[in-house]
Amino acid sequence: MSTQTSAVLDRPAAAALALRGGTPVTSTPISLVSVSFTEEDIQAAVGVLRSGMVVQGRNCQALEARFASASGAKFGISCANGTCALQLVYEPLIEPGDEVLVPAWTYIATVSMVVARGAIPIFCDADPRTYCIDVKDAAAKITKRTTAIACTHLYGNPVDIDGVEALAAEHGLSVIYDAAQSHLARWRDQGIGAFGDAVTYSFYATKNMTTGEGGLVTVNDEELNKKIRLLRSHGETSKYIHGAIGYNYRMTDVEAAIGLSQFDRLAPFTARRQANARTLDRLIGQVPGLYAPTPTPGGEHVYHLYPVRIDPQAFAPQSAIRDEFCKALNAEGVMTAIHYPRSLTHQPVFERPGLHHPPVAERLATTLFCIPIHHNLTDRQVLQIGEALNKVASAFRA
Repeated sequence: MSTQTSAVLDRPAAAALALRGGTPVTSTPISLVSVSFTEEDIQAAVGVLRSGMVVQGRNCQALEARFASASGAKFGISCANGTCALQLVYEPLIEPGDEVLVPAWTYIATVSMVVARGAIPIFCDADPRTYCIDVKDAAAKITKRTTAIACTHLYGNPVDIDGVEALAAEHGLSVIYDAAQSHLARWRDQGIGAFGDAVTYSFYATKNMTTGEGGLVTVNDEELNKKIRLLRSHGETSKYIHGAIGYNYRMTDVEAAIGLSQFDRLAPFTARRQANARTLDRLIGQVPGLYAPTPTPGGEHVYHLYPVRIDPQAFAPQSAIRDEFCKALNAEGVMTAIHYPRSLTHQPVFERPGLHHPPVAERLATTLFCIPIHHNLTDRQVLQIGEALNKVASAFRA
């Protein structure tokens, strides 16, 4: 504990904090995520196992069709995970040596697969309100070598699709949306799968719906759909006949069966997350120095994560306040996480001499933290989260 933090905890206002030996808001920790499988999920998997037909099959086809339709897309292609989904999309749309506009503020896979393709990532700053890619900053970084923009619908919040699509149309860019965190998000009353050249999804364990691992691509062009399907399975055009170099990135029918069962509940899961967010928005609005996430105008946020932004100037200590604030929340029984501890330009794998570090992404790395938002929260737990935020903020306020 820093000297500054120790001094803050010695103030009378901090006496009630659990860190000081006070009574926590809840004695039962409120988890950041909730990974659960119903008996229906389990039986769906067991049914496939008992059939012996466990490889990619009818369950994968059904999941592809249902997820694509719900997302506003014509075609769905299931695959092994969200990173494979990105690689499958980047290969036909990006050439080695191309410059690709990417967000500096996102999970690494969005950009690492650009590099794996042999392309050059051009890091763009984050919008200070929505945390998605700043389209104006992206526009300023276009060169003659720029061929694509790959951007993330981050935390469940759609990027400014109108802005991205206009920029792409003006400069002839391919558009790839990483929607690993944004199942069923919408843009101007349409599913986000209706936009761009391709959209990728992840069904990792902590996502809004899960297959354990697993991913999916949606596209609207039939030829691109065919190319991605070839890449997914060794470029095989018919049994043991290979028309292209490809990979083994198939999803199993066991995973797809779980996904189909979870998909039946995805809409109510999403509605519950959105209801939780509305309550948290109201509660956080009553706490000076803390800011709720801002949905992109025109987009429907699905709240895979709920990032809270802290204003360091409103609290003491001002150095490392975000991390100290989270420690205090954890002690009160509200679990937190940092998504993400640094912008991508500070990841060792991307560092290079002269690399520009976008300033908004720099600030987000020290001022954002995530609190529980998942669909299994009770109304009481949501109120307890708000109570804990207010309690800790009152103790730390400058």
